[in-house]
Amino acid sequence: MKKWNNANLIIFTFSILLGIIIAIQFKQNISYIAPVTLSSIQATRNEINALNKEIEELNAMLKDRQAKIEMLESIASGDENIIDILQSELERNKLIAGFKKVEGPGIVIKMEDNLSEDAFGQEYDLDIIHDADVLRIINDLRAAGAEAISINEQRVLSISEIKCGGPIIRINGRSIATPFYIKAIGDPKLLSAAVNAPNTYGYALKYIDQLNIETSIEESITIPGYMGSASFRYAKPIKEGD
Repeated sequence: MKKWNNANLIIFTFSILLGIIIAIQFKQNISYIAPVTLSSIQATRNEINALNKEIEELNAMLKDRQAKIEMLESIASGDENIIDILQSELERNKLIAGFKKVEGPGIVIKMEDNLSEDAFGQEYDLDIIHDADVLRIINDLRAAGAEAISINEQRVLSISEIKCGGPIIRINGRSIATPFYIKAIGDPKLLSAAVNAPNTYGYALKYIDQLNIETSIEESITIPGYMGSASFRYAKPIKEGD
């Protein structure tokens, strides 16, 4: 057997140390790969849907601006009547603001207090419909894409107040008693799911609080325009470019 000299021993020791250093470095550079779960897939899908919706909104805004540019170019060239264009723009703004009567597919919701004999003697406060219940239903319909909403033929806008007044509620300065008929124009399936699907507020009111809530899908619903006055004491318009 050959005897190890000092040079071989040094080389051998150096090789071991080098191998240990390389192994440690390699281990530190390994990236962590998170496991794919159903929740992470759903979260990614929701992010993609949100981005796609934002793209659609930006495209719609771009299309609207292009149409306005074309309109201004037509006015400048004398091809369009300025009065007709302004009248058309006014009607469009009234429609967006909710001051025009509209029609379309959607749902009708009937909300009524629980007047059954079983309800009396229990916690009565849970057997009647409050303004907060109506507001929650309205918000769920808006989240589901409702384009127009009314309560007992009163158009609901962002400036509409909905508050309790004893056995009635007040909306747009008018007193309304049960039953409440809420009309909403939009995708009927989405609007219906926003009220009737499990884990929704409407589902809880109907099956837990035992309130009388009926929903019907309609091919054509007519919703009146807002008839009240709109005044702004604090909000003031800002000119474009400011």
